[in-house]
Amino acid sequence: MTAVDLSPPSTRGRTYWLLADCWNIVRRGLTHYRRQPVNIAWQLGFPILSVLLYGYVFGSAMKVPGGGDYTDYLMPGMFAMTMAFGFINTATLVVYDSTKGVIDRFRSMPMASSAVVAGRGVTDLIAACAELAIMMLTALAMGWRPDGGLGFLAAFGLLLWLRFALIWIGVWLGLLVPNPEAAGGLFAVAFPLTMISSIFVAPQDMPDWLGWVAVWNPISSTAAATRELFGTPVSGDTWVEQHALLMAGVWPVILTLVFLPLAVRRFRKLSR
Repeated sequence: MTAVDLSPPSTRGRTYWLLADCWNIVRRGLTHYRRQPVNIAWQLGFPILSVLLYGYVFGSAMKVPGGGDYTDYLMPGMFAMTMAFGFINTATLVVYDSTKGVIDRFRSMPMASSAVVAGRGVTDLIAACAELAIMMLTALAMGWRPDGGLGFLAAFGLLLWLRFALIWIGVWLGLLVPNPEAAGGLFAVAFPLTMISSIFVAPQDMPDWLGWVAVWNPISSTAAATRELFGTPVSGDTWVEQHALLMAGVWPVILTLVFLPLAVRRFRKLSR
């Protein structure tokens, strides 16, 4: 007969309850995906449409610096763009929970406020893995042929690393905006951030001032680093472009250090 742990909850450490609370939030998020297949179908279908549209519309018209296939140049950028757009979905889900009173229920429970924020982040990372896998399968069907091995896995990890950092921006904004409609308006912020980058064209092909902005865009660093790891390196003139792998790791750290505390602090303010 299996023994049952009847020890009082107070004897267990704070780490245990933090992880338990976080896992409960993750299970809740995954259950919603299972019970609302329309939402997950759109979230996973958008990357497919993006790859097909941008790949076939721009594929024959664009030229890659130094030559090469534009599909090989475009796909890593598309992966990075999808990870960047993900913060809008995070903000929408957070503000939906807030307006429906779900956040108030969490606030009334004896659970760690950081677990609520972290649970949202883990759920979004799981969804991001599915998005990336579907996009890559679509890209392979279009003729994209990356290098395999550890470089491929490292590129996949860098894309998730960017998504991880942007999750906290989405959580913070979701706790700030008043309703889901306002969260949808964040697309107006995300769109120029993704367009003024190296996703579609190289920064050196832009006007000087715009190219400088694109070079220092964190999305550009991730796009350039994943191109290198996938076997399609594109040389650049600036220090940031020449050290894209380094900056692709550093930018998410900076974003996380800034916005994760802001998200947790905002949630705790709601609890007062």
